[in-house]
Amino acid sequence: MANLNIDSVKERTFDAIVIGSGISGGWAAKELTGKGLKTLVLERGRDVKHNIDYPTTNMYPWEFKHRNEIPLAVREENPIVSRCYAFHEDAAHFFVKDKEHPYIQEKPFDWIRGYQVGGKSLLWARQTQRWSDFDFEGPARDGFAVDWPIRYADIAPWYSYVEKFAGISGNKDGIAELPDGEFLPGFPLNTVEKYFSDHVKKTYNNRHVISARCAHLSKPEPIHFEQGRVQCQNRVLCQRGCPFGGYFSSNASTIPWAMKSGNMTLRPFSVVQSIIYDENKGKATGVRVIDTNTKEVIEYYARIIFVNAAALNTNMILLNSTSNRFPNGLGNDSEVLGKYVAFHLYTATVNADVEGFTEFKTEGRNPAGGGYIPRFRNVQKQETDFLRGYAAGLGAYRSTHTDSSGVGSKLKNSLGSPELGGWGVGSHMMGETIPKESNYVKLDKDQKDEWGMPLLRISVDYDDNDHKMTNDYLEQVGEMFETAGFKNIRKEITKGKAPGLDIHEMGGARMGHDPKTSILNKWNQVHTCSNVFVTDGACMTSTACQNPSLTYMAFTARSVDYAVNEMKKGNL
Repeated sequence: MANLNIDSVKERTFDAIVIGSGISGGWAAKELTGKGLKTLVLERGRDVKHNIDYPTTNMYPWEFKHRNEIPLAVREENPIVSRCYAFHEDAAHFFVKDKEHPYIQEKPFDWIRGYQVGGKSLLWARQTQRWSDFDFEGPARDGFAVDWPIRYADIAPWYSYVEKFAGISGNKDGIAELPDGEFLPGFPLNTVEKYFSDHVKKTYNNRHVISARCAHLSKPEPIHFEQGRVQCQNRVLCQRGCPFGGYFSSNASTIPWAMKSGNMTLRPFSVVQSIIYDENKGKATGVRVIDTNTKEVIEYYARIIFVNAAALNTNMILLNSTSNRFPNGLGNDSEVLGKYVAFHLYTATVNADVEGFTEFKTEGRNPAGGGYIPRFRNVQKQETDFLRGYAAGLGAYRSTHTDSSGVGSKLKNSLGSPELGGWGVGSHMMGETIPKESNYVKLDKDQKDEWGMPLLRISVDYDDNDHKMTNDYLEQVGEMFETAGFKNIRKEITKGKAPGLDIHEMGGARMGHDPKTSILNKWNQVHTCSNVFVTDGACMTSTACQNPSLTYMAFTARSVDYAVNEMKKGNL
């Protein structure tokens, strides 16, 4: 019996454990296995294999039972996830349904999740922008949150490293507040977007409209073919899973890469209950897992642990990892774990009509989505009555009108020849929120899910800074549209939109210099438990206004490199 126990423990012992298989977890798996570490990757959801488990990827519109609409009964059963822009018949199977994984909203918060191998990397909007020193220096400048323990120079080479492998399209724009990267050719702006870009450049100082940067293979390099990926086909059906691997996802890229190393063991259907802390050794020794199907509790062991469960889930795991040494959660001597959660403001839009340009029409689709307006407020100095700033998306389009009257050949001919209408242009806001102690998540003391995990209580809300920033966006972008000659300008604040639908929740286990005010150091390493690392959204000290996924990738590659070097030195 003793030998059987020893053998069982050996079978459950690895060099490294990665919790989560989404964008950051996939990168942790790739980097750890590539450095020769036997790595266990735990995913609480089901397995989704690239090009095998994309059931709708090649379906035509008429092949969907409800023409890609979600039936009313399903929407009523899922009021939270139904608000997500991508929750349609073609991708609903990649989303967590409301009743299956409950949580408690102390304040309204729409928590959008994807529990499967690859996580939300199958569903993300694929927008990728680097941070600059203006972003990393924001907290130190205005005193909100704590100072980032790193600057752009620390992360820049790792941005380059992950960009080359993931494949990022974009142009060298030479903008200090949005550093250039290692780009494949950018997707061009259409004629109205280009007109607006030229207008802004002529009319305003330090404002820019550029082609959006995105994780699509506009012109693949050999490293992408080696991954089994080929050129993006501009289908814009990405949320279904891409059979070409034309955009970056864990499923198409990092997970298969890690698997072919021979060093990865992937275990889906595994809810991580807690991280096991050994008080005699003064470090973590493994994780405790609940099998989602059998409810069996199993322990796995490793020298280092990467927590990449997505921001709020990572907070939940750390808070639930209690011991005599850490009664309030792993590494939580500072008692800031779960606090200072922040998100992005996607609360306003500006739309307008465009006169002229009727000699042009758009052909094909743009997977980058059009243009991007980098942050131009409070960059070099504080200049408004709100802190930080916002970026904006931009897209121009030409409407079509189809005459659906008549029957038979008349109807058939009219449907095949839609009439072109005029041009329209639209923008949406992407604003930074300030991390505050009053925005937090914590574990409920009484209510548990079907696996015995405490339900997460979420208390996150807008504040006065958010409202001032939103009004400034409407004013400034509205003025930019007006000076460009656009007509019928419509400014709108999205009524009733709760935080969460941006799907960019961050913080709770923030990085910082001081263990008294932060959870992680400059290497994403838990201050007081040195063999545990957090490189997903939970690590973020502030949010900036860029899409965050590229930064998570870079943090992860950098942190793995540090962790493995420390292991070789015998420090972990």
